[in-house]
Amino acid sequence: MNIGWIGLGNMGRVMAENLVKADQRLFIYNRTKTKAESLVNIGATFCEDPSKVVYFSDVIITMVSDDDAVKSVYSSEGGLLKNGDVQGKLFIDMSTVSPETSQSIADQCEKMGAYFLDAPVSGSVKPAKEGNLVIMIGGKKDVYENVLPLFDILGKKSLYLGDNGSGSIAKLAINLLLGITIQGIAESILFAEKHGITREEMMTIINESAVGTDISQIKTENILKNEYPAAFPLKHMTKDLGLVKNTGTISPLAKAVEEAFRLALEDGLGEQDVMGITDYLSENKFSKLT
Repeated sequence: MNIGWIGLGNMGRVMAENLVKADQRLFIYNRTKTKAESLVNIGATFCEDPSKVVYFSDVIITMVSDDDAVKSVYSSEGGLLKNGDVQGKLFIDMSTVSPETSQSIADQCEKMGAYFLDAPVSGSVKPAKEGNLVIMIGGKKDVYENVLPLFDILGKKSLYLGDNGSGSIAKLAINLLLGITIQGIAESILFAEKHGITREEMMTIINESAVGTDISQIKTENILKNEYPAAFPLKHMTKDLGLVKNTGTISPLAKAVEEAFRLALEDGLGEQDVMGITDYLSENKFSKLT
């Protein structure tokens, strides 16, 4: 089975690398060709045009930044569904997008005799390198089952959740929990710090208690250094929380977290890691939150 991969951000590049290391024949495309060099060096084939990826591949995986990018990749002039015969091919989108976008692309694929799965992942670059992602699947169950070995290479667990759009809903739900957790950690350490408890002391308490999580442990070093290089950029979390809001969530926590991240983005923190929300939630900026 020949596999195509389009979109080589940090996560996508690592996941594509795992496929090559598992002896999968991989055809890749990215607008910035230099991002493909490490994959070409280990055996992937770079295509100068996305249509060539489709031509040579049985399964085409896309992983790009947002809804607009997904729509452009699939549906624009020169998009994957606009050039050549796609009948019988399977397209898998692993981007984080709205369920409406996933359903729309699935409908377009079906009309052209192709198959489509929305399959976003939970995890960041480190779990991706280790093959420890959780993959959430929406689409036809038999189509999912036919490519289960592929998902087994990319993640530690894949879950079939229902029709197209189900994977996207699940991804928004898990990222909502992530946003709430990240902001909760930030608010806890800032509250403690204000009253004389150091960040180091508070992070020890959090990590050793029942509320400690993998994410609190992963972010401890950044919190203590007050440095937030992006593993998962704040701008992407803000986008995801906006999708949650637009999908119809009215819960108090969802509204509050979306507002905080949106204001942090407007304050210029978009390129920091999500834990950079700590910088925004400093005492002199609480007044901006309504």
